[in-house]
Amino acid sequence: MNVEDELRDIFGNRVLTRKEDMIPYTRDASFFSSDIPLAVVIPRNAMEISKLMRLCCENNIPVTVRSGGSSLTGSSVPLRGGIVISMSAMNRILEIKTDDSFVIAEAGVRLDDLNSELRKKGFFYPPDPASSMAATVGGSINTNAGGLRASLYGATKEWVLGMEVVLPTGEIQQFGGKTLKRTKGYDFTALMVGSEGTLAIITKAILKIRPMPEELGRIMAYFTDIENVGRSIMHLKSSGFIPYIAEFLDKGSLESVKIAKGIDYPKESNYLLMVDMASTHESISRLMEETSSVIKRFNPVSISITTDRAEMEKMYEARKGLYSSSLLLRESRDQYIVIADIVVPLSELSSAMREMRDIIDRSGIKAILFGHIGDGNIHGNIFASPGSEENRKKVEKLQLDLGMVAIRHNGSVSAEHGIGVEKKELLREEMKFHNSEYTLDIMKRIKEVFDPKGLLNRGKIFD
Repeated sequence: MNVEDELRDIFGNRVLTRKEDMIPYTRDASFFSSDIPLAVVIPRNAMEISKLMRLCCENNIPVTVRSGGSSLTGSSVPLRGGIVISMSAMNRILEIKTDDSFVIAEAGVRLDDLNSELRKKGFFYPPDPASSMAATVGGSINTNAGGLRASLYGATKEWVLGMEVVLPTGEIQQFGGKTLKRTKGYDFTALMVGSEGTLAIITKAILKIRPMPEELGRIMAYFTDIENVGRSIMHLKSSGFIPYIAEFLDKGSLESVKIAKGIDYPKESNYLLMVDMASTHESISRLMEETSSVIKRFNPVSISITTDRAEMEKMYEARKGLYSSSLLLRESRDQYIVIADIVVPLSELSSAMREMRDIIDRSGIKAILFGHIGDGNIHGNIFASPGSEENRKKVEKLQLDLGMVAIRHNGSVSAEHGIGVEKKELLREEMKFHNSEYTLDIMKRIKEVFDPKGLLNRGKIFD
């Protein structure tokens, strides 16, 4: 029996082998692509994945797991061919336990769908990447996704209690549990978060949830100077005002939002600081006034406050859709976007942002800056043109230079997008700067323990 026949024994008609059906699986949201894989399979449960991994282990067939395909660093591109596992059919919410504040969901559940169900019970799952419409439970765990609410709630790693995984050798294992505290040796749950599908296949997860905020208010503060944006958020948080959301957009970002969504901005401004605060009905007005008074110390050209949910939602969706709207700024339809994803401590934010802006201006490459400024996470959308070797080298240098800003300012080259294919060199530079290159060797040894044949997601994080 050949491999395709064995796959059909496991998955029935949920095996794709026609080229035209598999082409979408050669790309994700990044600019990376691969050759056509051997096959794409669509499992419905962990047992089917277990059988697949035993087959692949016996035949040395590489495997790449794909959830929403929203990776921006090439994490879900099958570089070494083999078999792609699509988690699209494992999309059930298995249990919502509000008394214990957790939900159990399969890896293919999309985050927006998860929150839609939780909202019916007055709860929500805080991690909120901009791609939440497509991003899934499994994918967001594998990249330690953050998003807009990370200013208050942190990244995905803070919200995972446990999980079910299938090891590359086929064993089904349970990591973690349903309690907030546990001490039982090495924390394999934490190890899986951010592992980008290189160690095991997450099939379901136990996630912490929280009651929805009673009331939200928003401040829109526009500035001419980038450093004052950074100073505003640093002083805001050090004064005890912790935003529910704190986002930053530069003039290019604002222009793309204006084109895509019709949301205008003051012409004399170069930057927007958007801050949401969460509180009770009784105290929201006072909290918004106190918050705005801190921001006013840093001379915004205009500042406004609203608690109108419809108005807030419009700008919230515009910010989440910024990647798509920034495509409207391309000089030609074949330009693509390379995304910087750095993070620095808030005390370093103001100077790091100024440095990033200056580097972009000197580079001669078109790029916009925006990000989750409340936790020091700044993105840069760099516009690259295919076919030009000179442009490609300039873009690569700019990506490296922006990453080095983070390193010099005690930050990291990847905040929430993972390493994937794109940031392997930057990861090495960060380790080298901190004299921690041996850490990469430790990672490789851990990979060998979990995946002795190196089947899972080859070519990601390190070679």
